[in-house]
Amino acid sequence: MLEANIKQQLQSYFDNLTQKVEITAYLDESDKSREMRELLQDIAGISANISLAERRDAAERTPSFKLNRPGGNIGIQFAGIPMGHEFTSLVLALLQVGGHPPKVSEDILQQIRDLEGTFHFETYISLSCQNCPEVVQALNLLSVVNPNITHVMIDGALYQDEVTDKQIMAVPTIYMNGQQFGQGRMNVDEILARLDTRSIAREAEKINARDPFDILVIGGGPAGSSAAVYAARKGIRTGLVAERFGGQVMDTNAIENFISVKETEGPKLVAALEEHVKSYDVDIMNTQRAKKLIPGELIEVELASGARLKSKAVIISTGARWRELDVPGEKEYRGKGVAYCPHCDGPLFKGKPVAVVGGGNSGVEAAIDLAGFVSHVTLLQFDEQLKADAVLQNKLFSLPNVEVITQAQTSEVNGDGNKVNGLTYIDRATGSSHKLDIDAVFVQIGLIPNTDWLEGTVELSKYGEIEVDSHGQTSVPGVFAAGDVTTIPYKQIVIALGDGARASLGAFDYLIRQ
Repeated sequence: MLEANIKQQLQSYFDNLTQKVEITAYLDESDKSREMRELLQDIAGISANISLAERRDAAERTPSFKLNRPGGNIGIQFAGIPMGHEFTSLVLALLQVGGHPPKVSEDILQQIRDLEGTFHFETYISLSCQNCPEVVQALNLLSVVNPNITHVMIDGALYQDEVTDKQIMAVPTIYMNGQQFGQGRMNVDEILARLDTRSIAREAEKINARDPFDILVIGGGPAGSSAAVYAARKGIRTGLVAERFGGQVMDTNAIENFISVKETEGPKLVAALEEHVKSYDVDIMNTQRAKKLIPGELIEVELASGARLKSKAVIISTGARWRELDVPGEKEYRGKGVAYCPHCDGPLFKGKPVAVVGGGNSGVEAAIDLAGFVSHVTLLQFDEQLKADAVLQNKLFSLPNVEVITQAQTSEVNGDGNKVNGLTYIDRATGSSHKLDIDAVFVQIGLIPNTDWLEGTVELSKYGEIEVDSHGQTSVPGVFAAGDVTTIPYKQIVIALGDGARASLGAFDYLIRQ
Protein backbone atom coordinates (compact mmCIF):
# COMPACT_ATOMS: atom_id res chain seq x y z
CA MET A 1 0.00 0.00 0.00
CA LEU A 2 2.81 2.39 0.90
CA GLU A 3 5.14 3.46 -1.87
CA ALA A 4 8.82 2.58 -1.62
CA ASN A 5 9.96 6.16 -1.03
CA ILE A 6 7.44 6.56 1.83
CA LYS A 7 8.70 3.35 3.43
CA GLN A 8 12.26 4.62 3.17
CA GLN A 9 11.31 7.88 4.90
CA LEU A 10 9.46 5.98 7.63
CA GLN A 11 12.51 3.78 8.16
CA SER A 12 14.57 6.85 9.07
CA TYR A 13 11.82 8.06 11.43
CA PHE A 14 11.37 4.69 13.12
CA ASP A 15 15.11 4.50 13.84
CA ASN A 16 14.22 6.95 16.64
CA LEU A 17 12.01 4.41 18.42
CA THR A 18 13.41 3.52 21.84
CA GLN A 19 10.52 1.32 22.99
CA LYS A 20 8.46 -1.44 21.41
CA VAL A 21 5.14 -0.49 19.85
CA GLU A 22 2.23 -2.94 19.72
CA ILE A 23 -0.47 -2.44 17.09
CA THR A 24 -3.71 -4.29 17.82
CA ALA A 25 -6.06 -4.29 14.82
CA TYR A 26 -9.77 -5.09 14.91
CA LEU A 27 -10.61 -6.35 11.42
CA ASP A 28 -13.11 -8.40 9.45
CA GLU A 29 -13.36 -9.39 5.78
CA SER A 30 -14.58 -6.02 4.49
CA ASP A 31 -12.70 -4.04 1.85
CA LYS A 32 -11.78 -1.35 4.39
CA SER A 33 -10.42 -3.99 6.77
CA ARG A 34 -8.27 -5.41 4.00
CA GLU A 35 -7.01 -1.94 3.18
CA MET A 36 -6.19 -1.27 6.83
CA ARG A 37 -4.47 -4.67 7.19
CA GLU A 38 -2.27 -3.87 4.20
CA LEU A 39 -1.29 -0.49 5.64
CA LEU A 40 -0.47 -1.91 9.07
CA GLN A 41 1.49 -4.81 7.64
CA ASP A 42 3.58 -2.34 5.66
CA ILE A 43 4.26 -0.29 8.79
CA ALA A 44 5.08 -3.30 10.97
CA GLY A 45 7.43 -4.57 8.30
CA ILE A 46 9.52 -1.41 8.41
CA SER A 47 10.79 -1.71 12.00
CA ALA A 48 11.54 -4.61 14.33
CA ASN A 49 10.25 -2.39 17.16
CA ILE A 50 6.71 -2.49 15.76
CA SER A 51 4.51 -5.60 16.03
CA LEU A 52 1.02 -6.28 14.67
CA ALA A 53 -1.71 -8.49 16.09
CA GLU A 54 -5.27 -8.97 14.80
CA ARG A 55 -8.38 -9.38 16.93
CA ARG A 56 -12.10 -9.75 16.46
CA ASP A 57 -14.16 -8.00 19.08
CA ALA A 58 -17.79 -6.99 18.66
CA ALA A 59 -17.29 -4.27 21.29
CA GLU A 60 -14.68 -2.48 19.14
CA ARG A 61 -15.22 -0.39 16.03
CA THR A 62 -14.26 -2.46 13.01
CA PRO A 63 -12.01 -1.69 11.25
CA SER A 64 -9.83 0.10 13.80
CA PHE A 65 -6.51 -0.32 15.57
CA LYS A 66 -4.89 0.63 18.87
CA LEU A 67 -1.33 1.64 19.71
CA ASN A 68 0.33 0.64 22.98
CA ARG A 69 3.60 -0.39 24.59
CA PRO A 70 4.09 -3.91 25.95
CA GLY A 71 2.41 -3.90 29.35
CA GLY A 72 1.55 -0.24 28.89
CA ASN A 73 -1.64 1.74 29.34
CA ILE A 74 -1.74 4.12 26.36
CA GLY A 75 -5.18 4.74 24.94
CA ILE A 76 -4.74 5.75 21.30
CA GLN A 77 -7.06 4.30 18.68
CA PHE A 78 -7.65 5.01 14.99
CA ALA A 79 -11.14 4.08 13.79
CA GLY A 80 -10.45 4.60 10.14
CA ILE A 81 -7.52 4.43 7.76
CA PRO A 82 -5.32 7.43 8.65
CA MET A 83 -4.16 8.47 5.22
CA GLY A 84 -4.44 11.93 3.65
CA HIS A 85 -3.95 14.67 6.22
CA GLU A 86 -4.06 12.13 9.05
CA PHE A 87 -1.04 10.11 7.94
CA THR A 88 1.19 12.51 9.88
CA SER A 89 -0.99 11.90 12.96
CA LEU A 90 -0.31 8.16 12.67
CA VAL A 91 3.45 8.63 12.27
CA LEU A 92 3.65 11.01 15.24
CA ALA A 93 1.59 8.64 17.39
CA LEU A 94 3.90 5.72 16.53
CA LEU A 95 6.96 7.80 17.39
CA GLN A 96 5.56 9.08 20.69
CA VAL A 97 4.28 5.67 21.79
CA GLY A 98 7.73 4.37 20.82
CA GLY A 99 9.43 6.73 23.23
CA HIS A 100 10.48 9.57 20.92
CA PRO A 101 10.02 12.84 22.89
CA PRO A 102 7.28 15.17 21.63
CA LYS A 103 8.16 18.70 20.55
CA VAL A 104 6.42 20.52 23.39
CA SER A 105 7.82 22.22 26.48
CA GLU A 106 8.33 20.45 29.78
CA ASP A 107 5.81 22.86 31.32
CA ILE A 108 3.13 21.57 28.94
CA LEU A 109 4.06 17.94 29.61
CA GLN A 110 3.85 18.52 33.35
CA GLN A 111 0.49 20.24 32.98
CA ILE A 112 -0.78 17.17 31.10
CA ARG A 113 0.55 14.81 33.80
CA ASP A 114 -1.13 16.88 36.52
CA LEU A 115 -4.63 16.75 34.99
CA GLU A 116 -7.05 15.22 37.48
CA GLY A 117 -9.87 12.94 36.35
CA THR A 118 -10.53 10.36 33.64
CA PHE A 119 -11.10 11.59 30.10
CA HIS A 120 -12.20 9.57 27.06
CA PHE A 121 -12.07 11.64 23.85
CA GLU A 122 -13.59 10.82 20.47
CA THR A 123 -12.76 13.03 17.49
CA TYR A 124 -14.85 12.78 14.32
CA ILE A 125 -12.78 13.80 11.30
CA SER A 126 -12.69 13.70 7.54
CA LEU A 127 -9.48 12.71 5.78
CA SER A 128 -9.60 15.84 3.62
CA CYS A 129 -9.85 18.16 6.64
CA GLN A 130 -6.71 20.23 7.19
CA ASN A 131 -7.93 21.38 10.62
CA CYS A 132 -8.45 17.88 12.03
CA PRO A 133 -4.86 16.63 12.39
CA GLU A 134 -3.93 19.27 14.96
CA VAL A 135 -6.79 18.13 17.20
CA VAL A 136 -6.01 14.43 16.67
CA GLN A 137 -2.31 14.96 17.37
CA ALA A 138 -2.97 17.05 20.48
CA LEU A 139 -5.34 14.48 22.02
CA ASN A 140 -3.00 11.61 21.09
CA LEU A 141 -0.21 13.43 22.92
CA LEU A 142 -2.40 13.76 26.01
CA SER A 143 -3.08 10.02 25.83
CA VAL A 144 0.62 9.18 25.62
CA VAL A 145 1.57 11.38 28.58
CA ASN A 146 -1.38 10.76 30.93
CA PRO A 147 -2.68 7.17 31.40
CA ASN A 148 -6.08 8.50 32.50
CA ILE A 149 -6.72 9.93 29.03
CA THR A 150 -7.79 7.93 25.97
CA HIS A 151 -8.52 9.09 22.45
CA VAL A 152 -10.17 7.64 19.35
CA MET A 153 -9.93 9.23 15.91
CA ILE A 154 -13.10 8.37 13.96
CA ASP A 155 -13.36 8.80 10.19
CA GLY A 156 -16.86 10.19 9.68
CA ALA A 157 -17.02 8.90 6.11
CA LEU A 158 -16.36 5.34 7.32
CA TYR A 159 -18.64 5.45 10.36
CA GLN A 160 -21.55 7.32 8.81
CA ASP A 161 -24.10 5.70 11.12
CA GLU A 162 -22.43 7.38 14.11
CA VAL A 163 -22.24 10.68 12.27
CA THR A 164 -25.92 10.48 11.40
CA ASP A 165 -26.93 9.38 14.89
CA LYS A 166 -25.05 12.25 16.54
CA GLN A 167 -26.01 14.66 13.73
CA ILE A 168 -22.40 15.65 13.16
CA MET A 169 -22.16 18.04 10.21
CA ALA A 170 -18.82 19.72 10.84
CA VAL A 171 -15.35 18.42 11.56
CA PRO A 172 -13.44 18.12 13.69
CA THR A 173 -16.11 17.46 16.31
CA ILE A 174 -14.78 16.35 19.69
CA TYR A 175 -16.64 14.36 22.33
CA MET A 176 -15.37 13.93 25.89
CA ASN A 177 -16.90 11.26 28.12
CA GLY A 178 -19.92 11.06 25.80
CA GLN A 179 -20.62 14.81 25.68
CA GLN A 180 -19.65 17.27 22.95
CA PHE A 181 -16.46 19.03 24.02
CA GLY A 182 -15.68 21.24 21.06
CA GLN A 183 -15.78 21.78 17.33
CA GLY A 184 -13.14 23.13 14.98
CA ARG A 185 -9.37 23.43 15.22
CA MET A 186 -7.92 23.26 18.73
CA ASN A 187 -4.28 22.93 19.76
CA VAL A 188 -2.75 21.50 22.92
CA ASP A 189 -2.80 24.86 24.71
CA GLU A 190 -6.48 25.42 23.96
CA ILE A 191 -7.48 21.91 25.05
CA LEU A 192 -5.51 22.21 28.29
CA ALA A 193 -7.12 25.57 29.00
CA ARG A 194 -10.51 23.85 28.77
CA LEU A 195 -9.50 20.92 30.95
CA ASP A 196 -7.40 22.85 33.48
CA THR A 197 -9.35 26.02 34.26
CA ARG A 198 -6.75 27.08 36.83
CA SER A 199 -4.24 27.48 33.99
CA ILE A 200 -5.93 30.70 32.81
CA ALA A 201 -5.34 32.44 36.13
CA ARG A 202 -1.79 31.08 36.36
CA GLU A 203 -0.94 32.30 32.86
CA ALA A 204 -2.53 35.71 33.50
CA GLU A 205 -0.37 36.06 36.59
CA LYS A 206 2.77 35.27 34.57
CA ILE A 207 1.79 37.77 31.86
CA ASN A 208 1.15 40.53 34.38
CA ALA A 209 4.67 40.07 35.73
CA ARG A 210 6.30 40.80 32.34
CA ASP A 211 8.28 44.01 31.90
CA PRO A 212 7.13 46.53 29.26
CA PHE A 213 8.04 45.72 25.66
CA ASP A 214 9.57 47.98 23.06
CA ILE A 215 7.24 46.56 20.42
CA LEU A 216 4.25 44.33 21.17
CA VAL A 217 2.61 42.58 18.21
CA ILE A 218 -1.06 41.60 18.52
CA GLY A 219 -1.81 38.69 16.17
CA GLY A 220 0.13 35.69 14.94
CA GLY A 221 -0.75 35.46 11.27
CA PRO A 222 1.59 36.33 8.37
CA ALA A 223 1.55 40.07 9.15
CA GLY A 224 2.16 39.53 12.86
CA SER A 225 4.90 36.97 12.27
CA SER A 226 6.69 39.27 9.84
CA ALA A 227 6.37 42.24 12.20
CA ALA A 228 7.80 40.23 15.11
CA VAL A 229 10.80 39.00 13.08
CA TYR A 230 11.64 42.48 11.83
CA ALA A 231 11.34 43.95 15.34
CA ALA A 232 13.43 41.23 16.99
CA ARG A 233 16.15 41.65 14.36
CA LYS A 234 16.56 45.24 15.57
CA GLY A 235 17.61 43.88 18.97
CA ILE A 236 14.71 45.42 20.86
CA ARG A 237 12.40 43.76 23.40
CA THR A 238 9.65 42.14 21.31
CA GLY A 239 6.46 40.37 22.37
CA LEU A 240 3.74 38.64 20.36
CA VAL A 241 0.20 37.92 21.59
CA ALA A 242 -1.96 35.60 19.48
CA GLU A 243 -5.35 34.02 20.00
CA ARG A 244 -4.26 31.34 17.52
CA PHE A 245 -0.87 31.38 15.87
CA GLY A 246 -1.30 31.38 12.10
CA GLY A 247 -4.74 32.93 12.09
CA GLN A 248 -6.83 32.53 8.96
CA VAL A 249 -3.98 30.82 7.09
CA MET A 250 -4.44 27.74 9.27
CA ASP A 251 -7.81 27.26 7.56
CA THR A 252 -6.40 27.62 4.05
CA ASN A 253 -5.94 24.44 2.09
CA ALA A 254 -4.01 24.97 -1.13
CA ILE A 255 -1.70 28.00 -1.51
CA GLU A 256 -0.41 28.36 -5.06
CA ASN A 257 0.38 32.09 -5.31
CA PHE A 258 3.05 32.45 -2.63
CA ILE A 259 5.96 33.69 -4.69
CA SER A 260 9.00 31.33 -4.75
CA VAL A 261 6.93 28.44 -3.36
CA LYS A 262 5.03 26.74 -6.18
CA GLU A 263 2.45 25.19 -3.87
CA THR A 264 1.97 24.54 -0.18
CA GLU A 265 -0.77 24.22 2.46
CA GLY A 266 -1.80 26.67 5.15
CA PRO A 267 -0.71 24.62 8.18
CA LYS A 268 2.70 23.96 6.59
CA LEU A 269 3.24 27.66 5.94
CA VAL A 270 2.17 28.51 9.50
CA ALA A 271 4.61 25.95 10.92
CA ALA A 272 7.40 27.59 8.92
CA LEU A 273 6.35 31.06 10.10
CA GLU A 274 6.26 29.94 13.73
CA GLU A 275 9.67 28.28 13.45
CA HIS A 276 11.10 31.48 11.98
CA VAL A 277 9.64 33.67 14.73
CA LYS A 278 10.88 31.31 17.45
CA SER A 279 14.40 31.46 16.03
CA TYR A 280 14.54 35.04 17.36
CA ASP A 281 14.15 36.40 20.86
CA VAL A 282 10.39 36.92 20.70
CA ASP A 283 8.22 36.43 23.79
CA ILE A 284 5.26 34.51 22.34
CA MET A 285 2.01 34.44 24.34
CA ASN A 286 -0.35 32.08 22.50
CA THR A 287 -4.08 31.43 23.11
CA GLN A 288 -4.46 34.99 24.43
CA ARG A 289 -7.16 37.26 23.01
CA ALA A 290 -6.81 41.04 23.11
CA LYS A 291 -9.80 42.71 24.73
CA LYS A 292 -8.96 46.41 25.03
CA LEU A 293 -6.37 48.94 23.84
CA ILE A 294 -5.48 51.72 26.29
CA PRO A 295 -3.38 54.52 24.72
CA GLY A 296 -0.82 56.37 26.81
CA GLU A 297 2.88 57.05 27.21
CA LEU A 298 3.15 53.29 27.67
CA ILE A 299 0.40 51.66 25.62
CA GLU A 300 -1.56 49.01 27.52
CA VAL A 301 -3.27 45.97 26.06
CA GLU A 302 -5.82 44.22 28.24
CA LEU A 303 -6.37 40.52 27.49
CA ALA A 304 -9.54 38.47 27.86
CA SER A 305 -7.84 36.58 30.71
CA GLY A 306 -7.64 39.83 32.70
CA ALA A 307 -3.89 40.20 32.22
CA ARG A 308 -2.36 43.47 31.02
CA LEU A 309 0.72 44.13 28.92
CA LYS A 310 2.56 47.41 28.39
CA SER A 311 4.65 48.50 25.43
CA LYS A 312 6.26 51.60 23.94
CA ALA A 313 4.74 50.71 20.55
CA VAL A 314 2.06 48.26 19.44
CA ILE A 315 1.46 46.63 16.06
CA ILE A 316 -2.09 45.33 15.54
CA SER A 317 -2.35 42.42 13.09
CA THR A 318 -5.46 40.61 14.27
CA GLY A 319 -6.53 39.71 10.73
CA ALA A 320 -10.06 38.85 9.69
CA ARG A 321 -12.68 36.13 10.03
CA TRP A 322 -15.31 34.64 7.74
CA ARG A 323 -18.07 37.08 6.88
CA GLU A 324 -21.49 35.71 7.81
CA LEU A 325 -24.74 35.84 5.85
CA ASP A 326 -26.54 37.44 8.79
CA VAL A 327 -29.87 35.85 7.86
CA PRO A 328 -32.37 33.85 9.93
CA GLY A 329 -31.25 30.25 10.49
CA GLU A 330 -27.54 30.80 9.97
CA LYS A 331 -26.54 30.85 13.65
CA GLU A 332 -29.12 28.24 14.62
CA TYR A 333 -27.73 25.71 12.14
CA ARG A 334 -24.03 26.51 12.34
CA GLY A 335 -22.28 23.15 12.51
CA LYS A 336 -25.56 21.47 11.56
CA GLY A 337 -25.38 22.15 7.85
CA VAL A 338 -24.11 25.74 7.82
CA ALA A 339 -20.38 25.54 7.15
CA TYR A 340 -17.50 27.82 6.20
CA CYS A 341 -14.83 25.26 5.26
CA PRO A 342 -15.71 23.04 2.27
CA HIS A 343 -12.45 21.09 2.56
CA CYS A 344 -13.21 20.15 6.16
CA ASP A 345 -16.94 19.55 6.19
CA GLY A 346 -17.67 18.74 2.56
CA PRO A 347 -17.06 14.96 2.82
CA LEU A 348 -19.81 14.70 5.44
CA PHE A 349 -22.33 15.51 2.70
CA LYS A 350 -21.22 12.92 0.17
CA GLY A 351 -23.99 12.16 -2.30
CA LYS A 352 -26.20 14.99 -1.02
CA PRO A 353 -27.25 18.33 -2.56
CA VAL A 354 -25.53 21.45 -1.20
CA ALA A 355 -25.36 25.18 -1.91
CA VAL A 356 -22.42 27.58 -2.00
CA VAL A 357 -23.03 31.29 -1.39
CA GLY A 358 -20.41 33.51 -3.02
CA GLY A 359 -19.12 33.93 -6.55
CA GLY A 360 -15.55 35.02 -5.90
CA ASN A 361 -12.50 32.77 -6.09
CA SER A 362 -13.26 31.15 -2.72
CA GLY A 363 -16.87 30.38 -3.62
CA VAL A 364 -16.09 28.97 -7.07
CA GLU A 365 -13.17 26.90 -5.72
CA ALA A 366 -15.51 25.53 -3.03
CA ALA A 367 -18.13 24.59 -5.63
CA ILE A 368 -15.53 22.83 -7.78
CA ASP A 369 -14.20 20.83 -4.82
CA LEU A 370 -17.66 19.87 -3.57
CA ALA A 371 -18.84 18.79 -7.01
CA GLY A 372 -16.43 15.87 -6.84
CA PHE A 373 -18.42 14.02 -4.17
CA VAL A 374 -21.80 15.67 -3.49
CA SER A 375 -24.79 14.96 -5.73
CA HIS A 376 -25.38 18.55 -6.81
CA VAL A 377 -24.01 22.03 -6.11
CA THR A 378 -26.02 25.24 -6.48
CA LEU A 379 -23.84 28.34 -6.42
CA LEU A 380 -25.60 31.59 -5.53
CA GLN A 381 -24.05 34.91 -6.56
CA PHE A 382 -25.47 38.26 -5.40
CA ASP A 383 -24.28 40.22 -8.44
CA GLU A 384 -25.11 39.74 -12.11
CA GLN A 385 -21.93 37.78 -12.80
CA LEU A 386 -19.28 35.76 -11.00
CA LYS A 387 -16.13 37.54 -9.80
CA ALA A 388 -13.80 34.55 -9.81
CA ASP A 389 -10.80 34.24 -12.11
CA ALA A 390 -11.63 33.10 -15.66
CA VAL A 391 -9.73 29.82 -15.32
CA LEU A 392 -11.86 28.89 -12.29
CA GLN A 393 -15.10 29.87 -14.03
CA ASN A 394 -14.21 27.74 -17.04
CA LYS A 395 -13.67 24.74 -14.80
CA LEU A 396 -16.89 25.40 -12.89
CA PHE A 397 -19.09 25.59 -15.99
CA SER A 398 -17.59 22.35 -17.30
CA LEU A 399 -19.03 20.38 -14.38
CA PRO A 400 -22.33 18.60 -15.04
CA ASN A 401 -23.64 18.69 -11.44
CA VAL A 402 -23.22 22.43 -10.81
CA GLU A 403 -25.84 25.13 -11.31
CA VAL A 404 -25.04 28.86 -11.01
CA ILE A 405 -27.75 31.33 -10.06
CA THR A 406 -26.85 35.02 -10.28
CA GLN A 407 -28.66 38.00 -8.75
CA ALA A 408 -29.60 35.74 -5.85
CA GLN A 409 -29.91 37.25 -2.37
CA THR A 410 -29.94 34.62 0.37
CA SER A 411 -32.79 35.45 2.77
CA GLU A 412 -33.00 32.44 5.11
CA VAL A 413 -31.39 29.13 5.98
CA ASN A 414 -34.14 26.57 6.51
CA GLY A 415 -34.05 23.57 8.82
CA ASP A 416 -36.12 21.01 10.68
CA GLY A 417 -34.93 22.04 14.13
CA ASN A 418 -31.93 19.73 14.05
CA LYS A 419 -30.24 20.28 10.71
CA VAL A 420 -30.39 22.25 7.46
CA ASN A 421 -32.93 21.11 4.88
CA GLY A 422 -33.14 24.12 2.59
CA LEU A 423 -32.19 27.66 1.65
CA THR A 424 -34.45 30.53 0.59
CA TYR A 425 -33.25 33.25 -1.76
CA ILE A 426 -34.76 36.24 -3.52
CA ASP A 427 -34.31 36.76 -7.26
CA ARG A 428 -33.09 40.39 -7.30
CA ALA A 429 -34.21 40.83 -10.92
CA THR A 430 -37.86 39.89 -10.30
CA GLY A 431 -38.24 40.10 -6.50
CA SER A 432 -39.64 36.57 -6.38
CA SER A 433 -38.70 34.15 -3.59
CA HIS A 434 -37.37 30.64 -4.21
CA LYS A 435 -36.39 27.71 -2.01
CA LEU A 436 -33.66 25.14 -2.61
CA ASP A 437 -33.87 21.68 -1.09
CA ILE A 438 -30.33 21.14 0.18
CA ASP A 439 -28.55 19.47 3.09
CA ALA A 440 -25.81 22.06 3.60
CA VAL A 441 -24.84 25.62 2.73
CA PHE A 442 -21.19 26.69 2.47
CA VAL A 443 -20.72 30.40 3.07
CA GLN A 444 -17.90 31.98 1.04
CA ILE A 445 -18.63 35.73 0.95
CA GLY A 446 -15.35 37.20 2.10
CA LEU A 447 -13.87 38.37 5.37
CA ILE A 448 -14.60 40.87 8.13
CA PRO A 449 -11.76 42.52 10.12
CA ASN A 450 -11.24 41.60 13.77
CA THR A 451 -11.54 45.12 15.16
CA ASP A 452 -14.52 44.87 17.51
CA TRP A 453 -12.20 45.37 20.50
CA LEU A 454 -10.78 48.60 19.03
CA GLU A 455 -13.94 50.69 18.58
CA GLY A 456 -13.48 54.11 20.13
CA THR A 457 -9.68 53.97 20.18
CA VAL A 458 -8.23 53.93 16.64
CA GLU A 459 -9.89 55.34 13.55
CA LEU A 460 -11.74 52.70 11.52
CA SER A 461 -13.11 52.76 8.00
CA LYS A 462 -16.82 52.26 7.27
CA TYR A 463 -15.98 48.58 6.78
CA GLY A 464 -14.37 48.30 10.20
CA GLU A 465 -10.80 48.23 8.90
CA ILE A 466 -8.02 50.15 10.66
CA GLU A 467 -7.02 53.33 8.83
CA VAL A 468 -3.23 53.43 8.37
CA ASP A 469 -0.74 55.76 6.66
CA SER A 470 2.20 54.86 4.43
CA HIS A 471 4.21 53.68 7.48
CA GLY A 472 1.42 51.59 9.01
CA GLN A 473 0.74 54.25 11.65
CA THR A 474 -2.83 54.47 12.99
CA SER A 475 -4.60 57.53 14.37
CA VAL A 476 -3.09 56.79 17.82
CA PRO A 477 0.61 57.65 18.35
CA GLY A 478 2.71 54.53 18.81
CA VAL A 479 -0.01 52.22 17.52
CA PHE A 480 0.60 50.63 14.13
CA ALA A 481 -1.37 48.05 12.15
CA ALA A 482 -0.71 45.57 9.35
CA GLY A 483 -2.36 42.94 7.19
CA ASP A 484 -6.00 42.04 6.58
CA VAL A 485 -7.18 44.09 9.56
CA THR A 486 -6.22 47.35 7.79
CA THR A 487 -7.46 49.39 4.84
CA ILE A 488 -4.59 48.04 2.69
CA PRO A 489 -6.27 46.55 -0.42
CA TYR A 490 -5.94 42.99 -1.71
CA LYS A 491 -6.06 40.60 1.22
CA GLN A 492 -3.27 38.21 0.27
CA ILE A 493 -0.70 36.31 2.34
CA VAL A 494 2.25 37.75 0.47
CA ILE A 495 0.90 41.29 0.93
CA ALA A 496 0.32 40.71 4.65
CA LEU A 497 3.93 39.57 5.08
CA GLY A 498 5.26 42.72 3.44
CA ASP A 499 2.80 44.88 5.34
CA GLY A 500 3.96 43.40 8.66
CA ALA A 501 7.55 44.26 7.80
CA ARG A 502 6.53 47.81 6.85
CA ALA A 503 4.61 48.38 10.08
CA SER A 504 7.51 46.99 12.13
CA LEU A 505 10.01 49.30 10.43
CA GLY A 506 7.56 52.16 10.94
CA ALA A 507 7.25 51.34 14.63
CA PHE A 508 11.03 51.14 15.04
CA ASP A 509 11.41 54.49 13.32
CA TYR A 510 8.80 55.90 15.73
CA LEU A 511 10.73 54.56 18.74
CA ILE A 512 14.10 56.02 17.77
CA ARG A 513 12.51 59.44 17.21
CA GLN A 514 10.96 59.61 20.68
